[in-house]
Amino acid sequence: MRLLILNFFLFLNVFCFAQDVDIQPKNISDTILNPKRILKIADPLDGVKTMQKLFPGKLYNLADKNTFISWKCKSCKASPFLDVNGVEGDQLFPYTEGVATRLLANIDYSDSKGNQFKILAFNHSVHDEDGLQTGRFSGGLLSLAKFAKNGSSWEMRSFQPAVAAFGAFAQCPTPKLVEIGEDQFAFTLMHANGGAGGAYEGYLYLVAGLDGKYQPILEADKYQLTNSSFISWSGSYTVVNDNAKKHFRDIIIKTKGSYNKTARAEDDFDVDFPVEIAEMAKTKKAFSFEIERRFSFKGKFYKMIDKPIVKFSNVK
Repeated sequence: MRLLILNFFLFLNVFCFAQDVDIQPKNISDTILNPKRILKIADPLDGVKTMQKLFPGKLYNLADKNTFISWKCKSCKASPFLDVNGVEGDQLFPYTEGVATRLLANIDYSDSKGNQFKILAFNHSVHDEDGLQTGRFSGGLLSLAKFAKNGSSWEMRSFQPAVAAFGAFAQCPTPKLVEIGEDQFAFTLMHANGGAGGAYEGYLYLVAGLDGKYQPILEADKYQLTNSSFISWSGSYTVVNDNAKKHFRDIIIKTKGSYNKTARAEDDFDVDFPVEIAEMAKTKKAFSFEIERRFSFKGKFYKMIDKPIVKFSNVK
């Protein structure tokens, strides 16, 4: 019995030791930030192995599928980036403390001619000695690499180490592919954040290639609301199939939700109502609603056109 107990404690010690990893960022060359880098990967393309080639730091595989590359670049010239959370102060990449890079998505798609492509999306966060992602109101910095299939290999066609930061706790939401024109592809991201104990409000962002780089070209607020007992809403989007517009077609966003005044008195936190339902909430006890907004590309950004269409039901 003593031997069994001893072996058990030895196992625990080994297990705990294995989890206590000393994470150190590896210094790498400033050539990694070159958007014109040439990279060719044999088929099949492995996302994590390709990430190692793009950001050749030290790879860590921690518990709970926490796989990331830890690196820093002492010779890199840091550049500012946008964090949609509105974080104050200088936001510069690469981070001076070091960077943790994780594979966010491996997206396959084809164009109308049958050409095959892959988009690898990565999430950058500030280096943490425990391999964590922290900072409630700091987004995860999105990075994108596009590959095209050529015979038995994949050739990198574009690479942008830093696009913009979205999400909370340095975790960028997973981008979703959407076709917004003839063989014109972009990405939607559902960004959500909020205070402790309060509601989380979600925004819809559209990221697309414009002027030689990926950048946000649409921001729609009031897209989602969660963690509220008296009101909630969720959104969906569709691209208008208009043959008159070859690229940057209109996008319709529908928001559906419900409101209950009784539950509002029991909630410690209030929310910012959509303008379209604010008056109804002052006079009615409960109702469901649907708001339809249409966005059209104007210049370099999508803007709402026409007046939103609002429908109410179950009004009490």
